[in-house]
Amino acid sequence: AFHANGHQKQAEAAILISDKTNFKATAVKRHKEGYYVMVKGPVQQENITIINIYAPNTGAPKFIKQLLIDLRNETDGNTIIVGEFDTLLTALDSSSRQKVNKETKDLNYTLEQMDLTDIYRTFHQLTTKYTFFSSAHRIYSKINYMVSHKASLSTFKKNLSHTKYTLGPWCNKSTNQYQ
Repeated sequence: AFHANGHQKQAEAAILISDKTNFKATAVKRHKEGYYVMVKGPVQQENITIINIYAPNTGAPKFIKQLLIDLRNETDGNTIIVGEFDTLLTALDSSSRQKVNKETKDLNYTLEQMDLTDIYRTFHQLTTKYTFFSSAHRIYSKINYMVSHKASLSTFKKNLSHTKYTLGPWCNKSTNQYQ
């Protein structure tokens, strides 16, 4: 397990890797306030980078955009970025179909410029699965994401059945419960 937590315990990002994976970390980088952790190392003779982001409640798109820019020299075609982005990347990611704001459009532009894509949305372009329910606003939304370099999509397509578990839990709209 690799984790980053801040002094104020405002955020904590973690990456759990099974002992059966035979993963040996060659580098670990942590955000001083706990908003991300990055781990690099070989899996099946291939070097990978995993970044887990736990975005702050306010200013999330701007934070993630700046983080991606700061880490751009640490990422490549074998990078997977997961986490709670605390923002909607598309209107499909909310049951209210609210419009995407300017900061999120800027984040999406940065993702595009870095050749990064939302893996789930790439393979399920019209599906509406949600990972969060706001009882105050009665809105379902997807704020957890898994993005990777577009060149890696063929790898995920081969292993598509695993993304269901990686991206869960899903919020069931009929019962308001996570599954």
